[in-house]
Amino acid sequence: PLEDKLSDVEGLKEGAGTTPSTVTFSPAMIAAKNMEKKILDQLEESSATKHLRSTSFEMALFGTGVMKGPFAVDKEYPNWNDDGEYDPEFKTVPQVSHVSVWNFYPDPDANNMDEAQYVIERHKLSRNQLRNLKKRPYFRQNVIDSCINMGEIYVKKDWEDDLSDYATGETYIDRFEVIEYWGTIDTEMLIENDVEIPKELQKFDELQANIWICNKKLIRCVLNPFKPAKIPYMAVPYELNPYSFFGVGIAENMDDTQTLMNGFMRMAVDNAVLSGNLLIEVDETNLVPGQDLSVYPGKVFRRQGGAPGQAIFGTKFPNVSNENLQLFDKARVLADESTGFPSFAHGQTGVQGVGRTASGISMLMNAAAGSIKTVIKNVDDYLLKPLGEGMFRFNMQFNFNKDIKGDLEVVARGTESLMANEVRSQRLMGFLQVASNPALAPFAKFPYIIREIAKSMELDPEKVTNNMDEAALQAEILKGMQGEQQQPEQGQPQPQQAGQPPAGANPLDPTGAGGGNIGTGQAPVPGEQGFSGNDGQAGAAANQAASEQPQATEQLQ
Repeated sequence: PLEDKLSDVEGLKEGAGTTPSTVTFSPAMIAAKNMEKKILDQLEESSATKHLRSTSFEMALFGTGVMKGPFAVDKEYPNWNDDGEYDPEFKTVPQVSHVSVWNFYPDPDANNMDEAQYVIERHKLSRNQLRNLKKRPYFRQNVIDSCINMGEIYVKKDWEDDLSDYATGETYIDRFEVIEYWGTIDTEMLIENDVEIPKELQKFDELQANIWICNKKLIRCVLNPFKPAKIPYMAVPYELNPYSFFGVGIAENMDDTQTLMNGFMRMAVDNAVLSGNLLIEVDETNLVPGQDLSVYPGKVFRRQGGAPGQAIFGTKFPNVSNENLQLFDKARVLADESTGFPSFAHGQTGVQGVGRTASGISMLMNAAAGSIKTVIKNVDDYLLKPLGEGMFRFNMQFNFNKDIKGDLEVVARGTESLMANEVRSQRLMGFLQVASNPALAPFAKFPYIIREIAKSMELDPEKVTNNMDEAALQAEILKGMQGEQQQPEQGQPQPQQAGQPPAGANPLDPTGAGGGNIGTGQAPVPGEQGFSGNDGQAGAAANQAASEQPQATEQLQ
């Protein structure tokens, strides 16, 4: 892509730059950045974040989340012409969607989507939604009209009552059941249903196809439009079960401990009911017959003559709720261990011990992220990477912008977000200090470090950092500004700082008067004026002063 832009530049040679003044162009990196930005924009337009949240919820609750796509759809962009008339624009964009795990029926013998030979999705469509299928390509309009004339024959499954708030019992639902099939099918069956087979595919016994059925009628039958052919579903497990297609979620992991927690809480409540009310024992032989035995404040019981003794006794039931609640807390700790998701990770207060300090809770959070790292890795491998590859292939096949095309590889980087931004920022700043050493600076990639520091601070690196060309220009500007500031300072005498001797003065004579330390309140050095002593002592002291003079000079400097 840079060939046309650099055609007028002379002296260019292919290869990496060897001097600081040269600029190295990376066409593959530029294409990858443009492709990444294009895919993010397309995901934003298709409301992918909303569908990803639904997938994440079912992944944690049921153990498996399912996404579908990308499919090419015509999106309507509102537009008004100069006369005020509504003139919308239609643009083909990729779209992804969430598929409920209850409507997803994969190959039962497969352990993951790579091994699945087919997938069946069950749709519950209204009359209007079924008619809208006629607007999509390769749907048989006459057959759809025939299905609508036959009427709604949707049969509610037994588990749908548990998932909805509908009243139990037979209720009429005005819906159609539509079955969507993706997988392999015999080539002869495709030919029987008037499907055109390309010449290069006629030699295969079976092919990938997409089939839709409603009211036992075939409403669509086409070859798999994806290049290369693949089943457009992504099933991501929360915790991988190597012997099953469906994973293990948080609810299944803490099933046993949740049962314990329910039992201990039920025991605590039952005991609180008994101990919170007074148990009354009445000896009716000592009371006048026919009295009302209800108890209320100010109640008077009439007693008849007889053996002395108390007729009414109050018994307090022992309260053991605290012991039951302690067992409940112990079961909660076991639930944290079984799920690998500690309570403080989702906002529990009152953390004691190590977690009372910032560094302590940071260490606990990092340890808790260890088990979550496997979950995020599953999301990377089973969802983000296949989704990114599907979006990449869509743009390579249908988008004619050559600036984003290239021999690129899709890499999912979800695990990079596990490290807390604060910890990541501290490590980046520490590495930046180490790399500031002139001996180590040539080995560090400072543009990458600066961009990652901006990301860890949740800033847009495209807005707050410069590329290589902008950085070189900024350095020249700063160099010019520093030169302008230094020019007026040249030729002016430097101000003398307090406590320093004048230039050219004896370092052992701070006064500059040649009088040693006279008048300074300090003892004179032997051999200088003002030192009193005999000649022998003076000679010895002079020799000693001569040996100490370099050390004193160094201290003054």
